[in-house]
Amino acid sequence: MNMVDLDIMILKKIIIGIIFLSFFNSCVQTTALLGPAYTLSTTGSPLQAGLSFGSDKAVNKLTGKSTLGNIKSFLQPKEEDSDFEKLIKKRIIETRKKMKLDQ
Repeated sequence: MNMVDLDIMILKKIIIGIIFLSFFNSCVQTTALLGPAYTLSTTGSPLQAGLSFGSDKAVNKLTGKSTLGNIKSFLQPKEEDSDFEKLIKKRIIETRKKMKLDQ
């Protein structure tokens, strides 16, 4: 692959991302499609995008929480955790804050 093809591919991804962002702006009900849409645009695999959407819906239906909500509740230290588990969870939370991923 030469540099021109690589630049065109990156430009296509950026344009697709901007189209999706503008199309789904303020649509709360359809934000569940952003993850699979991003997966489809980056991998080009509809099967992988469908699995992403289906697994997200299954987790949401089983637990009543979104995937992000499950991750946040998993990272909260609990009394029955060992010292090692508490240390790891604390480090993950600190790293997420430094990377500004925790909102």
